[in-house]
Amino acid sequence: MKLNAKQRQYLKGLAHSLEPVVRVGKAGASEAVVGKTRESLKAHELIKVRIDADNPERGAMAEQLANETRAQLVSQIGKLAILYRAREEDPKITLP
Repeated sequence: MKLNAKQRQYLKGLAHSLEPVVRVGKAGASEAVVGKTRESLKAHELIKVRIDADNPERGAMAEQLANETRAQLVSQIGKLAILYRAREEDPKITLP
């Protein structure tokens, strides 16, 4: 499922008050980080991820993490990325 502009804007508004729940270090997205991200997405559907890597690598790491967790990359600004994956059962976020 690809998010349209209205859905992205809605999710960015919901994520505004969230704190990062996952941190990616300079070493990248290890299996432990990917596992933690999957657990967080299952619990919350919408999460912020802090990527502490060099500037050109951040976008690639955010895309990699989204792909490995089957999530949508809603937005990536600076060190913060917003990921969204709807729950299969009982989703709490209803997209417009």
